[in-house]
Amino acid sequence: MSDSCGYAEARRVAIFGGTHGNEMSGVALVSVWTRDDREIRRSRVRTEPFLCNPRAVEKCARYIDTDLNRAFTPENLSMPGGEELPYEVRRAKEINQIFGPKGSPDAYDVIFDLHNTTSNMGSTLILESATDHFNLQMVHYIKKAMAPESCMVLLTEHPQLKYSTTRSVAKHPVGLEVGPQPQGVLRSNIFESMRRIVKHALDFIEMFNGGVEFPACRVEVFRVHERVDYPRDTNGNISAMVHPHLQDCDWEPLNPGDPMFQTFDGSTIAYQGAGPVYPTFINEAAYYEKHQAFVTTFRETLAVSAIRKSTK
Repeated sequence: MSDSCGYAEARRVAIFGGTHGNEMSGVALVSVWTRDDREIRRSRVRTEPFLCNPRAVEKCARYIDTDLNRAFTPENLSMPGGEELPYEVRRAKEINQIFGPKGSPDAYDVIFDLHNTTSNMGSTLILESATDHFNLQMVHYIKKAMAPESCMVLLTEHPQLKYSTTRSVAKHPVGLEVGPQPQGVLRSNIFESMRRIVKHALDFIEMFNGGVEFPACRVEVFRVHERVDYPRDTNGNISAMVHPHLQDCDWEPLNPGDPMFQTFDGSTIAYQGAGPVYPTFINEAAYYEKHQAFVTTFRETLAVSAIRKSTK
């Protein structure tokens, strides 16, 4: 017992859908649960479904003025309010007021932010910290509950890459990406995978709040390394596509010398790194505007402490 980490009960949980208005699984699930929340009710947890970007949802667009999932910077959140601000910055301030303030003791305990990807990533849980053992134990529980269906864990903790996500308002932020699914489309298999993951997550929180101690474990994660852009010509236009040998191969090793891009005349551009990396978000439709063809990751295994409910 002495080696376990004590965490406060996670009494207030929010489920965000529609952070991006054209990612339909989260939009649909939040709509279902707003009408009838029996499925997400637990006796020891108050769970609130919430539509983050209603204007973007109405237009079935990723965003109106700027990406809401990058808008939760200290500068934006501390800015005086006003109609002249971009819509998503105003919305970020509102969300921070309702579910935060970010970094404060009053912030919600857990936020699940539901996303879809056009990439062949399957079900992926996204964590922002390698030292949040509550979240690591939760994803370990979800991975076991989802088996034999795979559920990857992407760790976005990186000294140079900052995301300022919608979910970062919470004490324990968890992103969920499920794909492949085209933008503006609902696929039943993707919808059901997302639904099952949320169910298992809420079950874990209910058990934790009820006093269950979770023993030490190990969790395999893919830690973000760098963003890779498409090759471009002198005018900044894309001059090559993701190579067919890389397309749809999220989470598979990319070794030095492996094909990475294919130019429009059929030539191959190979990966020149020092060792293997594991690409993901390969050819994600939403990332063309961000000049990102994929993100490379390193695979590692984290030792996770036992956790129990704090008695303080």
